[in-house]
Amino acid sequence: MRPSTPEPVTFDAPDGYRLAGHCWQHHEPTAPVVVINAATSAHSRYYARFADYLNQSGFHVVTFDYRGIGLSRHEPLQSLQAGWLDWGELDVEAALQYSQKRFAGSQLHCVGHSIGGVLVGMAPTAQSLSRIVLAGAQHAYWPDYLATKRTMMRLRWHVVMPALTALFGYFPGKRLGWLEDTPAGVVRDWHAATADFIDTFANGRGSRTLSTPALAALRARFEAVQAPILVLTSSDDPFATPQATERMLRLFSAAQIDQVTLEPLTLGLTDIGHFGYFHSRLHAGLWPQISDWLHRQA
Repeated sequence: MRPSTPEPVTFDAPDGYRLAGHCWQHHEPTAPVVVINAATSAHSRYYARFADYLNQSGFHVVTFDYRGIGLSRHEPLQSLQAGWLDWGELDVEAALQYSQKRFAGSQLHCVGHSIGGVLVGMAPTAQSLSRIVLAGAQHAYWPDYLATKRTMMRLRWHVVMPALTALFGYFPGKRLGWLEDTPAGVVRDWHAATADFIDTFANGRGSRTLSTPALAALRARFEAVQAPILVLTSSDDPFATPQATERMLRLFSAAQIDQVTLEPLTLGLTDIGHFGYFHSRLHAGLWPQISDWLHRQA
């Protein structure tokens, strides 16, 4: 299949922040629409090949960057204190609303990678989703990291990253080749992540502190998501271990869960890791199964 040309799009979050991304529009107006939520500080362009595949498989597709990342970075990051709450309640919500309005009458689906799978539950419009795919989804609670890599991962993400953020006022991930440059609030939330994701925002731990009623409302938002969820993990994903995945799924207590663990060798690969789900190496081995699963209700 020849790649299609996506259309640059912009839309405003509820607080007025301008977000940017791309849209792959299918020739069938009522085709389902899929919104892709990126991993923490991953540029939306990483998902372009997967988005193109879904588009040619019968979907409208929307990708976007969270505030402060990639196409949605408009100011020095030192002055942007955005955290996971902003990315979920405001940015993911804006992408879902934009897609719902632009493709009125189409079923609305979401694919969430890593933290992008958790953020979907923070968006009020998630209650309108027909299907959700979560790949490597978890909230970076360090005791859940893969045991053989836990020490180095904790040093990298929970010591070095916060220290550099304190020094620069944001995390300079680009120059290190780790991530996109990242707002300080996101780094604080990652560093403060607790066993219960909701508690990350209690008692001054994360980038924002929510009142007890607000914490309860956030939890209820996850519990209100009733769309079937396909959960994809890989046996060599150092973040989305079985413990981390189970912890994340407790948030979506009302959803029907289909869970699949990928084995790299079974797919003819030496590794998949945390980012391989959307690599072109899985074009034949995984992507058709995602497309088929999304089409079942469409």
